[in-house]
Amino acid sequence: MVSHEVDLMVIGGIVLTADQDWNIYEPGEVAVDGGAIVGLGSREEVERAYRGRERIDASGKLVMPGLINAHTHAPMTLFRGIADDLPLETWLHEYIWPAEAKWLSPDFVRLGTQLAAAEMIRSGTVLFCDMYFFEDDIAEACQEAGLRVVVGGALVDFPNANYKTPKEGLQYSEDLLRKWSDDSLVVPSVQPHSPYAASSELMQQGKALADQYDAPYLLHVSETRSEVRESIEKYGRTPVGRLADLDVLSPSTVAIHGVHLTDEDIELLAQYETGVVHCPESQLKLASGLTPVPKLLEAGVKVGLGTDSAASNNDLDMFGEMATAARVHKMIAGDPTAMPARQALSMATLEAARVLGLDDRLGSLEVGKRGDIIILDLDAPHLVPMYNVTSHLVYAAHSSDVRTVIIDGRVVMRDRELLTLDEGEIFARAREIARQIVASWGSN
Repeated sequence: MVSHEVDLMVIGGIVLTADQDWNIYEPGEVAVDGGAIVGLGSREEVERAYRGRERIDASGKLVMPGLINAHTHAPMTLFRGIADDLPLETWLHEYIWPAEAKWLSPDFVRLGTQLAAAEMIRSGTVLFCDMYFFEDDIAEACQEAGLRVVVGGALVDFPNANYKTPKEGLQYSEDLLRKWSDDSLVVPSVQPHSPYAASSELMQQGKALADQYDAPYLLHVSETRSEVRESIEKYGRTPVGRLADLDVLSPSTVAIHGVHLTDEDIELLAQYETGVVHCPESQLKLASGLTPVPKLLEAGVKVGLGTDSAASNNDLDMFGEMATAARVHKMIAGDPTAMPARQALSMATLEAARVLGLDDRLGSLEVGKRGDIIILDLDAPHLVPMYNVTSHLVYAAHSSDVRTVIIDGRVVMRDRELLTLDEGEIFARAREIARQIVASWGSN
């Protein structure tokens, strides 16, 4: 049998595919060529068929798909810890939005994204979905870092540093769609901030734009009790019901948070095949409540995991998010079998990809999908012995166990060394920005 030369081979170790059948190969091997997985299976089988120009020995390690952070605001790493322990409305209206009004600029956003990219790559995240301002700069920063991103400029009714009118915001969104639609790492989307920050007309115009370009459509929905109460008082409908009335719910729509959902809301989400992103640590810290994930799953609603921003979480660690999601839903249900480890892991891999409409190419290790792979070191006291791979990943593994990260077939971190980002420079610039922010408080 003639072996074919490929760009990269990851040899040995335990290969956890996280596919629909949860196939595991031990020892396994993955062959990647042109950024795609072309060979996958037992080490003996793949070794016979392929030879790699570059070979990474994963013997004694765990090989798995990279994690997907289905919702965050990456540049807000520069606001991490700026106003903790406050209610969401107070946090947003009195601290975060005023800080953004004062400090937001393309350079600020690019630096915050670089800091976020370093944190996410180090913790095994290969794709994140972002909603913020100056998203074109976020896309460029991620492209330079070799990190996947779904970008969407936050559409709001009020002026901001990025644009002055909703019409300009829609134009900015369309410019993103046109520029990035064919990029290998960047996926453009349309993202109204929320039903309370975007008018009915703006949400409908945004959905029409998303449909025109076959792009994801995301917005914050039913995050707080007050949001739901005010929607009912003003429109006679919950936020989900209002979105259904506006005809913006669809399989490509994603409801971020979805904390305070009625049974009718859940039925509507299932009916329209609309996905939900659960951000448990941010929701717990802000005391906004908890997404009813078991109910959603029972109804057939697809659910992914996200961190939300580093200003409300306060990290971008998807290993922590998985562990929190699995544990907190057991406690809420009073049932230790609720939210099993496999479900939590899937919500950070294949299910997250499904929510974003990217499961045909991402979220699991399968031939034909993109070569997004992370390798974890298993030689650590908290990982020995290991009886069950998936439960270990959710209940015992740490983000610091990630040794190597491969995105689209490119090694972006090798043995904990970042290859695409200058962390020293990023840290120095971020600390200087923080000093300027602190100094400005005295002049307010």
